[in-house]
Amino acid sequence: MLEDLIGERKRKLQQLTAAGFYPYPEYVRRTHTIHEALADFPKFVAEKKSIFICGRIIGMRDQGKIVFYDVVDETGKIQVVMRVDDFSQNFELFRSNLDIGDFIEIGGTLFETQKQEKSILVSSLRPIAKSFLAVPSHFYGLEDIETRLRKRYLDIFVHPETKELFIKKNIFWQTFRDYLKKRGFLEVETPVLEAMPGGAEAEPFQTHHNALDQDFYLRISLEIALKKLLVAGYEKVFEIGRIFRNEGIDAEHLQDYTQLEFYWAYVDYKDLMKTIEKMYKKVIQAVTGQLVTRNGEATIDWSKKWPKVDYFKIFKEKTGIDLKKAKEEDLRKRAEEEGLRPDASFGKGRLIDLLFKKLVRPSLVEPCFLMNPPVEVEPLAKRLANDSKKVARFQVMAAGTELGKGFSEANDPIDQRARFEEQMNLRQKGDKEAQILDEDFLEALEYGMPPAAGFGVSERLFAVIMDKPVRETTIFPLMKRK
Repeated sequence: MLEDLIGERKRKLQQLTAAGFYPYPEYVRRTHTIHEALADFPKFVAEKKSIFICGRIIGMRDQGKIVFYDVVDETGKIQVVMRVDDFSQNFELFRSNLDIGDFIEIGGTLFETQKQEKSILVSSLRPIAKSFLAVPSHFYGLEDIETRLRKRYLDIFVHPETKELFIKKNIFWQTFRDYLKKRGFLEVETPVLEAMPGGAEAEPFQTHHNALDQDFYLRISLEIALKKLLVAGYEKVFEIGRIFRNEGIDAEHLQDYTQLEFYWAYVDYKDLMKTIEKMYKKVIQAVTGQLVTRNGEATIDWSKKWPKVDYFKIFKEKTGIDLKKAKEEDLRKRAEEEGLRPDASFGKGRLIDLLFKKLVRPSLVEPCFLMNPPVEVEPLAKRLANDSKKVARFQVMAAGTELGKGFSEANDPIDQRARFEEQMNLRQKGDKEAQILDEDFLEALEYGMPPAAGFGVSERLFAVIMDKPVRETTIFPLMKRK
């Protein structure tokens, strides 16, 4: 029984404490990591130099007058040998009261056993954190995915591949960061709490600020604050930050996740595409070591030049609908026929997007740029000069999903206001994801924002190149409380 296990380990804690070894000391001695000890093993053996290492016990073999412990730290594993004849402390005390899962400090000398296993011979030992619960075995248990996500600290400890996953995720974001900084972009931090949510079509989370006695929203995008910095005079800015969207959970969506957005003055979306393709290839190579990845049954080759796909053309090809002529009622009828259950509040842009996600997006498996969608689906992008019904936007598409979006930024305050007003009409009809008219942002535009292009990519890209649901690539995903 679990209660018996905890009770037994607490009894051992009392035994150690009574003998003067409180297992939660204020400080520890650690002269080397396990990796450092093994890397300089011949030198330490020759010099018979005493060192101190610290780590967790993951294995134990008791042979009476000699006990073998397998100990790990973040850098590696080593065999620890405690022999009664060489041990300067109470051998029986530790032999009887240490458990798998305990953290210990070991002082001793390195040597090689008869089986040629690199080991440390203990001369002194100190418990530094007593484990009350049995740590799962590296070979058995903790396979249920829900348990692994709820107890990620155990998942990372037990499964080396999970630990490696989050090392790769660090490389993922760091490569983006380094790429932009080397090109003169300034990294900034903008507020998570906003008086007005904007920059995306998503339902926000709402909270109350006690000191100001005012409701605020958790940001759904990084966009609006960063574009205000273009007004301020910065020409290249970016942020890697957490955003929050109160929407459904599936293999591609989370409610809180990390996103990179950058904004670049005096370039347009066509200039941006050249940078994006190079940047993605560099990131994917850094994370996976190659430019060919698997996603489900698909093999995705990122190395080729990415083609440009016209939104209107492929939409007509896959749905039979000509967006130049289609009316809102036609789109609604087709969405109903496809079983998409469009809400009565949905306008033309939302209906187009519904049909696109169901009938078009799954076909875009190889990397490409999806170009120039209808103005109704992107309220913040600049209209095309030769066709005001389209916007200067591209999406990075691969594996049947969107993996980034960039556009020439709308900087005409009159046009932007009109498009916000269209969004507010949809919101008044009940569309909770329609954008809110932001007077503060419009005022900033009225001071003048230079022509610019902006881009955003979320951690969904990492999930795709790792061939995992996005929740499994989040270190501590939000879970429903039991």
